[in-house]
Amino acid sequence: MNINSHISSLLYRYQCVTVPGFGAFLTEIQSAQLNGSAVTFNPPTKVVSFNANIKNNDGLLANHISLAEKISYEEAVVSISNVVDSWMQKLQSRETLSIENIGNIKLSSEMTWFFEPINNTNYLTSSFGLSNFISPSIKREELKKVVEELEEVAPIIFTPEKKKNYSYLKYAAAAVMFFGLAGTIGYKYHYDNQIEQQTLLVEKSVQDKVQDKIQEATFFIDTPLPEVNIALEEDTKNYPYHIVAGVFSSEENAKNAYTDLIQQGFKAELGPKSNNGMNPVYFQSFVEYSEAKSFLDSVRNSSNNQAWLLID
Repeated sequence: MNINSHISSLLYRYQCVTVPGFGAFLTEIQSAQLNGSAVTFNPPTKVVSFNANIKNNDGLLANHISLAEKISYEEAVVSISNVVDSWMQKLQSRETLSIENIGNIKLSSEMTWFFEPINNTNYLTSSFGLSNFISPSIKREELKKVVEELEEVAPIIFTPEKKKNYSYLKYAAAAVMFFGLAGTIGYKYHYDNQIEQQTLLVEKSVQDKVQDKIQEATFFIDTPLPEVNIALEEDTKNYPYHIVAGVFSSEENAKNAYTDLIQQGFKAELGPKSNNGMNPVYFQSFVEYSEAKSFLDSVRNSSNNQAWLLID
């Protein structure tokens, strides 16, 4: 099984592709760029990076391999584990791990990971078909020389144009504008004054009626009001122990998984999005560790053997 091609296929559609037990390949969109003195235009692209700290199985890669290879989900998980073992053996031998169309990974003597992406593949689907473009340089000095030669052969002569004197029209137009503006301002002042006076009369009338109603109003309470009991919802956001059903890079997939768990009768929750954009979904959260451990054992035996405990 060529796991490299499956990872490469998922990078076109997802921002994060996790290889369980190994690490995660992340993508970030980079805008179009203009590089170098040769005026090279690079189209928008996805830059691939690697994070060795993200190792939890979110089910994305295993499910993709299961569908593509027509095998069960469990068989896909085992196949991924075998590939990861071979990769780790190669890295611990200080060999370079080359992942086709993605990048090269090295492991130093201090157990530090070094990832070098291979930029021969653009995983941004909106840039499909676009390639680097080199614009020819603009030869400004040569064009200037050609213009100067043309001016020597056929000089350009500017003939001044005689203008007629229309100054009297300016004064006439200014006079018309002045008298028109004065009439408009006078009418507007008179109209606004009438509106203001009518508004004051209406407001005074309304205030008088309100005062009369307040003086006439009398309130009687013959019987005591019934007690109101308000049930406060239990706040589980501050619970330290969470039973994780799955971690999803797509927020829509996380919401679908949350809905399924609610329909199955679990007190499911959508966890806060992590710094790398992952969306966890919890079966339930607990205050006590013993309760959380007991629930985890029950879920693993009945519903999901991949469930795990997250401690805040």
